[in-house]
Amino acid sequence: MRLYSISIIHKGTTKANLLKAAYDLSPFGFFQRSSIQEFMTFTSALIVERTSLGSRASIKEQEYLCHVYVRNDNLGAVVIADAEYPQRVCFTLLEKVLEEFSRQVDSIDWPSGNPETINYKALDIYLSKYQNPREADAMTKVQAELDETKIILHNTMESLLERGEKLDDLVAKSEHLGLQSKAFYKTARKQNSCCEIM
Repeated sequence: MRLYSISIIHKGTTKANLLKAAYDLSPFGFFQRSSIQEFMTFTSALIVERTSLGSRASIKEQEYLCHVYVRNDNLGAVVIADAEYPQRVCFTLLEKVLEEFSRQVDSIDWPSGNPETINYKALDIYLSKYQNPREADAMTKVQAELDETKIILHNTMESLLERGEKLDDLVAKSEHLGLQSKAFYKTARKQNSCCEIM
């Protein structure tokens, strides 16, 4: 999973205006990087131009996904990521970057600004921080931990059964289950109930 670029763009009446951008071009060959960066800038601007105000969208381009959010105040942002990168994390990042940018940079500078004149240094930090979506986004981290817990529990149950023991034998030998619980288990097994899964 990788993020390749974040761009902040003003959606003008005739064309989009790049205000600030950050790129991670390390996966590409040295001599390809400038062309790839130009293509990412062009694609990001084109997407903002074609996206209506107040909209979010994801556009597939070859093996990449371009996630865009254009606010009602004509300020937009685009993240270019690989297809495996979680979409929800991209939109969280876009929201955060646009909110922070609009607080730090006066809207009067948006129509005429460019990467050299706009003073906003956080994009490179965000691009680096969000390379690992699990660390950058709390919800993704929690979900990943839950998924790992499910896998560990599943593996533990499988390893118990791999030793040649059957659940029926474990229930029969258990000192923690009373006669009534053992009888319930046997009846449920015969009726192909929930205990069949166990």
